[in-house]
Amino acid sequence: MTALRDLGRSGLSVHPIAFGGNVFGWSADEKTSFDLLDAFVDAGFNLVDTADAYSAWVPGNAGGESESILGRWFKRSGKRDQVVLATKVAKWAERPGLSADNIAAAVEDSLRRLQTDVIDLYQAHEDDQSTPLETTLAAFGRLIDQGKVRAIGASNYSASRLRDALAVSADYALPRYETLQPEYNLYDRGGYEAELEPLVREQQIGVISYYSLASGFLSGKYRRADDAAKSSARGRSVVDRYLNPRGLRILTALDDIAGTHGASPSQVALAWLIARPGITAPIVSATSVEQLKDVLAAAQVTLSAQDIAQLDAASAED
Repeated sequence: MTALRDLGRSGLSVHPIAFGGNVFGWSADEKTSFDLLDAFVDAGFNLVDTADAYSAWVPGNAGGESESILGRWFKRSGKRDQVVLATKVAKWAERPGLSADNIAAAVEDSLRRLQTDVIDLYQAHEDDQSTPLETTLAAFGRLIDQGKVRAIGASNYSASRLRDALAVSADYALPRYETLQPEYNLYDRGGYEAELEPLVREQQIGVISYYSLASGFLSGKYRRADDAAKSSARGRSVVDRYLNPRGLRILTALDDIAGTHGASPSQVALAWLIARPGITAPIVSATSVEQLKDVLAAAQVTLSAQDIAQLDAASAED
């Protein structure tokens, strides 16, 4: 198994791939979700990321389904102590924003659904500029003091707002965001690398990147316009966004390097993320155990400096 990596300065350590719980109660039913979680933990990985809002976008769902399924799995499996549990608050219409009252109410709901006494990493799912940063961070601090949360993180924060939050934490002796969850992959690079990457590396903040495979595009699943039909949920949007000369150039490089390593394009794309300085654990999702095992094998793929240079060149902005 690969070496553990620190989640910022939180004292929490994780293996270099996180499982994204957005599929629980959506594209993976409860039984499949249990099987996926068993396979993930039994393979030696430990970071599971979810949110109170998952999966409210599914017809018939209200939100909270992912946490509830995860909580029932904890109860059935007895594996809570093998998981670094990350969830989020702020983005669900039922519990919106980062006010002190909302955070206090939302954490109780999440703890109940998750059937646990403590959340290891509690993240602001998105920025809330209507609430002072000091108010939000103080509310998170109370949860830490109460033993309900071990560490806090931010998702979808700009570099300027993350920098401001870190300053407030230092100035007011409040807990700081120990992790950042940005969109980042071999195609979507500029937004993170230009401003966020220097900041998180300087401040030793752990990075848990999402859309690690660009909604499946980097798996090589979508190579022609009619491949959009391969996914009713997102195929058309993936093809429209990524299927262009630059995207095809990236797939060609992934194919080439995958061939030399006896790996899949998905594994190479994830290995590139894992090798990126500052990245702690890219988030992956899967809807079958076979698919999950394929992506987890990325942790065993070691790219050479030449491989990384080839991927960097292929993914350079046009």
